[in-house]
Amino acid sequence: MLQKKVAAIHDISCFGKCSLTVALPIISAAGIETAVIPTAVLSTHTGGFSGYTFRDLTEDILPVANHWKKENITVDAIYTGYLGSKEQIEIVKDAIKIIKKEGGLTIVDPVMADNGKLYGGFPEDFPIEMKKLCETADIITPNITEAAFMLDIPYKPAPYTKEYIEDMVVKLSEITNGAVVLTGVCFQKDKMGAAIYDGKEISYVFSNYVEAAYHGTGDIFTSTLVCGVLNNKSLIESAQIASDFTASCIKLTKENYPEMKYGVNFEAKIPELIKKLGL
Repeated sequence: MLQKKVAAIHDISCFGKCSLTVALPIISAAGIETAVIPTAVLSTHTGGFSGYTFRDLTEDILPVANHWKKENITVDAIYTGYLGSKEQIEIVKDAIKIIKKEGGLTIVDPVMADNGKLYGGFPEDFPIEMKKLCETADIITPNITEAAFMLDIPYKPAPYTKEYIEDMVVKLSEITNGAVVLTGVCFQKDKMGAAIYDGKEISYVFSNYVEAAYHGTGDIFTSTLVCGVLNNKSLIESAQIASDFTASCIKLTKENYPEMKYGVNFEAKIPELIKKLGL
């Protein structure tokens, strides 16, 4: 059986566990070859650090994709995360067409906002452009804030009502022909998870809520979801594994490494992930 290949298109924060420094080790640990197309290189991630360096790699994205095409390199799935500019969105759409196998998957995590606010450096119309990338996806994994911005509806803090969440996932499905995995869903204080909509039925997965906030948890969730889907788990099974693994990593980190800006200790939990995936 040929090893599956994923192309992860994210930025690299040289320090701070997020984006490619999360996606690459997690997906690789699940037995999947993880090729990368960096969108930018930063000395650290942008949360909690100041004076960080930033090297834009917009001009390198398509040359990388075209070189892969010349070498007959294609991938089974594309996984996109943090993109540094509106211009990169159209470029990434072109790169996907170049390198994805026929019948391959496109998984888009529209990383741009949280807690009711856009991340620093993104213009107000960035969600409109991100919607265009989500239109091409087979699976999207927005959090509540990102979904609210793309749908142009009011953001509400947790706990949520089922009406609010289910209206949101149905409207998100009108953006993309693919499935919706809405993260950060919370109906009661002690449980956190995701709503999954395949265009026919809404399902939920939940894990024990750990009262802590760390950078990179969304990257852990979607990277783990990719592991499940490409190891032939159903989307619901993959989302449950992703929810449980993310919660487990946060719990360990809160107990031992409470400094928020340093990210989550997912590395110590990778054996647990392998077991959950049945590998």
